[in-house]
Amino acid sequence: MFIAYILKSIKFDAYYTGHCQNMHQRLLRHNKGLVKSTKRYAPWKLVHQEDFTTKNDAYRREMQIKSYKGGQAFKKLIDNK
Repeated sequence: MFIAYILKSIKFDAYYTGHCQNMHQRLLRHNKGLVKSTKRYAPWKLVHQEDFTTKNDAYRREMQIKSYKGGQAFKKLIDNK
């Protein structure tokens, strides 16, 4: 199983979209500062996740979410959290 996800910084008004195979481990890496692009905005919380059977499908969904650029479609995904 692969996951497309959105994280929200707890301290800043920042979001991060990515994909992975193990959400628990990935969130730990983000929060420990082991991911260069997110370490300055840690800690993070998971606000949205979608499950996929293939890595390619999860990656495509990640790219689709990133294309929303904070618009209404993006807000719909995160407003439930």
